[in-house]
Order: sequence, then C-alpha cells, then structure tokens
Amino acid sequence: MMKPLRFFSASFSLLALAGAVHADAIIKADGSSTVYPITEAVAEEFQKAKKNTVKVTVGISGTGGGFKKFCRGETDVSDASRPISRKEMEACAQAGIKYIELPVAYDAITVVVHKGNDWLKEIKAEELKVMWEPAAQGKITKWNQVNPAWPDLPLKLYGPGADSGTFDYFTDAINGKEKASRGDYTASEDDNVLVQGVSREKGAIGYFGLAYYVENKDKLRAVPVVAKGGAKAVSPSLETVMDGTYQPLARPIFIYVNAKAAAEKPEVREFVEFYLKNAPQLVKEVKYVPLSAADYKHGLDNFAKRKTGTAFGGTPEVGIKVAELLRRDPKE
Repeated sequence: MMKPLRFFSASFSLLALAGAVHADAIIKADGSSTVYPITEAVAEEFQKAKKNTVKVTVGISGTGGGFKKFCRGETDVSDASRPISRKEMEACAQAGIKYIELPVAYDAITVVVHKGNDWLKEIKAEELKVMWEPAAQGKITKWNQVNPAWPDLPLKLYGPGADSGTFDYFTDAINGKEKASRGDYTASEDDNVLVQGVSREKGAIGYFGLAYYVENKDKLRAVPVVAKGGAKAVSPSLETVMDGTYQPLARPIFIYVNAKAAAEKPEVREFVEFYLKNAPQLVKEVKYVPLSAADYKHGLDNFAKRKTGTAFGGTPEVGIKVAELLRRDPKE
C-alpha cells in the first residue's frame, strides 16, 4: 500500500528524513508543485523496486523554476503543469539540451473557498475573470463588486506565484492571456501555504491543483465552475475531467526528460518506463486523473523512439486532448 500523500518542501529529497541511504545512482527531478505528488509517489515505489540502489530526489521549484534548472542541465526530469514555453525552448536549445515531452495525468485546477463561505454555491468563468484580471488590481476588493448578490466583505485572493504552471494555465484559461493577472494577491509556489491562507479567512478564495484540495477538503470547499457561455456548474472530479465537462480548468500535466540522460543513464530510462507503466494506479492514489491505457502506451512508444521536442511549439492551448498531443510531430 502507498503511504499517505505527503508534501515536502522543495529543499528536501524523498529520503532526507529517513537518514542516509547508500545509492549507486542518483536521478534528479524538480519543477511543478502540482506534478510533485505523482513524481514523489513514483519515485518512492521505484526506489523500493530497486532496493534503494537508486536515489531519486524531487524538488518543488515551480514549473518555471524547474525548467530553468532543466535547461541548464542540472536535472534529469522536469515536472511541469504546463507545456514548455518558447523562451524555455530557446534556453534549452542554446544549452544543447534535448528533451522528451510526456503527458502523465490530467489535473483539475480547483477553485476553493473558506468552509464558512455560505454565499458562493457556484462561480462563472466570467466572474473569476472580474476577480483576477489585471484591471481588477486595487479596484475589485469586495465580494459584492463582483456580484451584487454577494456580501459586502473583503475579497482575499490566494494563488500560485508567477513561476507556477498552474498560474500560467489559469490566467490563460480565465483571463485570455498567460501571466495576465492582478498582482495584489497572496502568492506562493507552495500550495500548502495557499491552503492555510484560504482556510483561515472567511472572505478568501484561491486556486490550485485538485490533489491539494482533496487532501484538505476538511478545511476548504471546492466551488463548481460554469464555463464561459455555459449554463451548468460542474465540480472538479475524476469523472468530470475524463468526460470533458469540467471546463476550462481541466488540463494535462507533464514530465520532461533530458534525452541525453535517458540515453546514457540506465537508471533514468528505467525510472521513466516505471513511471509510465505504474502511472494509472499511482496517479489515482494521489487523487489525480489518469490518462487512458492507450495514451500511456503511446507515451512509452514515444519515449522508446526518443521523440524529442514539444507538441505545442511554445504556444499554450486550452482544452487540448492528450491523444492528439501524442500523435503530433514534436517541435524543438
């Protein structure tokens, strides 16, 4: 059985709290706090399978911070809750870093409020935009400014920082442009900080990955979202992500693998293969949404063929299906 879901700070490796363990090889992963629980779970099981002859360290620098390290050649695997950007592609190219892009799961960015919030039964994507768009900075400071039916209560916003892939995807999906957001909110790359902030203020609202909500549902309440132009509010769940009804905040999440490390380090190759083969079970255990069996097989095939580059070409897309991504010819 898996141990309970754990969220360590970025400065710790998986084995840091267990004392020194001899390992013949080390695999370095870093990046997204959203993808972290999956990679942490896979790493733990992989180390057990290898009888601790391989050590896997997993950091949480945020998607952007992880790509900075990855494109400097400092890590073997980069966790990412959004595709690699054009700027990051250029940085990797300049450093001679080729990479293999592998979707590993679906996530539902979850909008959460304080347990004592008794007025917000659902929220429209358009209302989220009023709260979070750049024009709201310093102006939209109370709930009733977003919707007059809501109370005259201070609006306290919590969300990921600018290095977060979740921030990038949310701003693109809600505000229509990546990184377009008001700046006067409490930001953190550590989702546990956001959980604590929202749980302590009745007028608080925030967003982060589904697993962090599920792990803290005793402290928070998830808010059903009405898609732009939609009529029905939909709650985030495995079922609503799989059937495509949770929009526009459902998205694929990724690992990026250094192609040279995969070719030259057997432990990296074995780790990635283990990751994709065991993802269907482990992704569910840490409360994310697995891809289809066909998608994982396609990912394994792409990895075996060392298909380097990205299916996105540096341009983000909202609402894309993984099966389509895996069929595309990647760009570098």
